[in-house]
Amino acid sequence: MTSLMLGQTSGAGGAPLQDLVGGAVAGGALMLIAFAVAGLHRGQKIGWLDRPGAFSERASGLPRWAALPAAIGGAALLLALFGFWWDVATHIDQGRDNGPFGAAAHWPILLGLGGVALAGFLAIVLGCDEGEPTAVRLRGGWSVPLGGILLLACGAIALLGFPLDDSWHRLFGQDVTLWGPTHVLMIGSASLATLAVWILLVEGRRSARRTGLRPPGGARGAASIVDRLRGPSIAGGFLVALSTLQGEFDFGVPQYSLTLHPVMIMVAAGCGLVTARIVLGRLGALQAVAFYLVLRTAITAVVDGAFGLSMQHFPLYVAEALLVELAAWRLGTQRPLRFGLAAGALIGTVGLAAEWGWTHLWMPIPWPASLLPQAAVLGLAAAVAAGVIGAYLGGVLRDRESPTPLGPAWVAGLAGLVVLACIAWPIPKQERIDARAQVTLREVAGTGRAAHATVRIVPAQAAEDAVWLTATAWQGGGLVVNRLEESEPGVFRTTQPLPLHGDWKSLIRLSDGRSLEAIPIYLPADPAIPAPAVAAPPSFERAFVSDKAILQREARGGTAWVEISALVLLALIMAGEIAALAWGVTRLSRASSTPGAQPSGPPSSPALRAKATAKRESVSV
Repeated sequence: MTSLMLGQTSGAGGAPLQDLVGGAVAGGALMLIAFAVAGLHRGQKIGWLDRPGAFSERASGLPRWAALPAAIGGAALLLALFGFWWDVATHIDQGRDNGPFGAAAHWPILLGLGGVALAGFLAIVLGCDEGEPTAVRLRGGWSVPLGGILLLACGAIALLGFPLDDSWHRLFGQDVTLWGPTHVLMIGSASLATLAVWILLVEGRRSARRTGLRPPGGARGAASIVDRLRGPSIAGGFLVALSTLQGEFDFGVPQYSLTLHPVMIMVAAGCGLVTARIVLGRLGALQAVAFYLVLRTAITAVVDGAFGLSMQHFPLYVAEALLVELAAWRLGTQRPLRFGLAAGALIGTVGLAAEWGWTHLWMPIPWPASLLPQAAVLGLAAAVAAGVIGAYLGGVLRDRESPTPLGPAWVAGLAGLVVLACIAWPIPKQERIDARAQVTLREVAGTGRAAHATVRIVPAQAAEDAVWLTATAWQGGGLVVNRLEESEPGVFRTTQPLPLHGDWKSLIRLSDGRSLEAIPIYLPADPAIPAPAVAAPPSFERAFVSDKAILQREARGGTAWVEISALVLLALIMAGEIAALAWGVTRLSRASSTPGAQPSGPPSSPALRAKATAKRESVSV
């Protein structure tokens, strides 16, 4: 957790010991209970899972090993997403908390990620028929769905991120950025879980078609409505997941080059919308965007409107969805790779231009013209590569009777490397502005202590190529991101007062591309770090320093070999998770989805065998 983007403990170094002990005891007890229930169920000694499993099967028309875990996993992901944005806004506005269990917003995250892991574990406990083409065979004739294994892996790694995050803080101090290594592990794993749920649903759909399982009520039944909403919701959820790491830009407090923002939007649009169009068919991209917009708007309405916290902004994706539909209309989706390349090219050009305009209408930091050269090249490359990945995923996840020609898998792997390169390129920072700022404050009466700032940058040319120049204040009960207006060459003024009292932290931030530097205007004393106060006299002159030195005062660094070793460990965990999902997608693509084929082997347990027999008899009647 972080103070600017995620939660911190009041000590700014790690969770209190009582929280660690309590969390370990509670987590261990829950795991023991889960394993005990699993053993009793597999041994046919309890039937606790039979009734909810049967209900989910009747309501969805999918086998219970897919229907119940997918429902739990989807709900858990929504809960975790809500908690995540609530937590982000809370800590932007209010700063650190008293521990991982001391903030209300942490509970939805913990429960949501725990629910994701539980959903995967439940799919494994329920098991599937041995004849399922994608089934993974465990010992003792126990066959489990592929999506269940992947879902458990994503949920478990996301939960593992919490103790790893605390260890990171104890070693290196707090890293107040969404892109901290352990934060990426947690958020990325939860985001990838949406793909695992999708794989599980595809397995269930194919199994239902082979076994003749159908929801009751016909085309007018409630189950049919659930069935129709299932596709747009998982596709829209996948688009939301691909957009989560844009959070710093959504709130206007990025700590990396602004070039990263269009690149990430292009990746999300290319991968998410191309996948949605291939899987859902006509208007599939627009259906995914509709769910995305409804969900993001609803969370914003609660967090900002009901809770009164800082507002999150977000990309629109509507233009990109229309472009994907246009490419599908002209080219079709029978050849996914060709479609993905064309859609990606449209997204990376026309779609990029549309999002460029949207940033000037809605985003806290609009994209300036100086961003164009790098953003145009990297954005196009990222969109095309993401379109290729989306084409491969869509071809695998599409529920069609005949196999989809996907081409060699190495093409998707190469596209993945291009995406990683496009994301990695803007991340390294260079502190090179070498400028000073002469600041004059004009206090506003009746505001506690807030002031307008006039900032003269010396030399003036240091601000000529600024990608952004903002006055930012946070953690005093709100967030201020004020774009400065230039009154004369090198002289800028705020357009709204900056708070200079209490727990507020106020500074001027300047970025000319790779360089991010800042000067503090007012910072309170922070004994927990410890860090001294920075006063805000009526006029002063200060040198620009590394933006990180002010925003991440809690970070203290560490021994180089220890930090490198920690980074390598986290990278290996994340790489292993991505490799597991790639294996799962490849396994799914090789499985037969011919309708009418019956499972070739017996069910994986006597209980499942009896259920399968009863199911076949009911279908024949």
